[in-house]
Amino acid sequence: MSEIRVRIAPSPTGDLHVGTAYIGLFNYCFAKKNNGVFILRVEDTDRLRSRRQYEDRIYEGLQWLGLSYDEGPDVGGPYGPYRQSERGEIYREHCAKLVEAGKAYPCFCSAETLEAIRKETREKGGAGGYDKRCKALSPEDVQRRIAAGDPHVIRLDVPADGECVIQDELFGEVRYPYSQIDDQVLLKSDGMPTYHLANVVDDHLMKISHVIRGEDWLPSTPKHILLYEYFGWTAPTWVHIPLLLNPDRSKMSKRKNPTSVFYYRDAGFLPEALLNYLATIGYRRPGVEDEMFSLSEMISDFDLKNVRLGGSVFDAQKLKWMSGRYIRETLSDDALWARFKEWRLGDAFFRRLMPLIHERLETLGDMMERCHFLFEREVVVDMDDLPPKGRSAEDVVLALQCLLWEFEGQDDWSPEGIRAAIEDVTAFMDWKVRDMTGILFRVMTGGKVGPPLFESMALMGKDMSRERIRSVVEVIGLPGKKKLKKLEESFKNRPAKNEETS
Repeated sequence: MSEIRVRIAPSPTGDLHVGTAYIGLFNYCFAKKNNGVFILRVEDTDRLRSRRQYEDRIYEGLQWLGLSYDEGPDVGGPYGPYRQSERGEIYREHCAKLVEAGKAYPCFCSAETLEAIRKETREKGGAGGYDKRCKALSPEDVQRRIAAGDPHVIRLDVPADGECVIQDELFGEVRYPYSQIDDQVLLKSDGMPTYHLANVVDDHLMKISHVIRGEDWLPSTPKHILLYEYFGWTAPTWVHIPLLLNPDRSKMSKRKNPTSVFYYRDAGFLPEALLNYLATIGYRRPGVEDEMFSLSEMISDFDLKNVRLGGSVFDAQKLKWMSGRYIRETLSDDALWARFKEWRLGDAFFRRLMPLIHERLETLGDMMERCHFLFEREVVVDMDDLPPKGRSAEDVVLALQCLLWEFEGQDDWSPEGIRAAIEDVTAFMDWKVRDMTGILFRVMTGGKVGPPLFESMALMGKDMSRERIRSVVEVIGLPGKKKLKKLEESFKNRPAKNEETS
């Protein structure tokens, strides 16, 4: 057998997702069980959303979990660079080879033309895909338009007939008719690759032996198999892992559950408990009844055939139970105290806390009264006390939901960044800022007095802050789907700040 090489490839567009940790766990265990190599590759080709601070958070999150990788952007390796943004010329060279071989073609259609094509094909009973019209352009016409600087993308030429047969280690034989697969864009008009091209080229050049990823990538696999065939390469072994699910069996998402690894860290869960819980919901150990086991124990008898099919339901209460077992059964008093100091009872956290409470203390015994909420996983909020004068509970929940949408993409989690985001939402909702901050103070602290709001939220962290808002929204209850969708569209399409003042 050739060397086992597996990878995870998160995008630095947000904090490390617990679903990425879940997939990473299976890749890590498979590599370690087979004396293989576990690789981190950063897929940062989304120029608008990728941020270096999120890349750093990927490293931080994996380190906290104990999923150490053998090759990656920050540790190097023989097949770098491991950031896709630094591999642009490699993708363009490979894409040019596909065009030269007649396996891909330039497409000059505008966004408006593409929408009209999709509408037309849907009306004719099709899937709404591209109709290959640019493939019919003559070579002379293509060269003329490229020379003229006409914007264009490069598309994969998918066969019109036949089907793709995927041999998956967990799902067995899966078939997709090519007629249901669109001519995927491989290279965008700015010269950056799409996921599909970069993924295949990188996996081949980095000698990935097994692609172990989420089940949601299964429908994209025919495009990847086609690329392997067109390049004349041997495809890796495909392993698609069932997704993490909410208790209602919908896909786990940050709108229904905390999904950032850092929420669980900041809420005080132990990293080994989180990994153990992810293992128990997605993996069964034959002959082992106790659900509590270490990462090394999972590696010792790891076998892909023991991955559970059908989706893995993430239950926060079960995770809390698991973390409790680890605290009680594996930590001595000294070890527990060490964990507390690593969490929030160490010098680093208290140095940030002191300026917030210093001027508010009369005795040292007042400290916990002023800042208890920073050390609690949840706070109790009096829902009847939330609406400001002249506002209803529905007004409150809609405003808080807009804050969740705004905070979702908020990169600047400083007091100034938090203030600006809140002011942006209050302007959209036509609220007074003090009414919104009054609500938020109760949501964050469970009370009416305490340290400054923006500084407290910055210290608490984005994930804990969002989860407290989400919990209140869940208790009050959102309005009907139509009203909520209308609000979201209006909020997302509101004028930018510079447009409002121009």
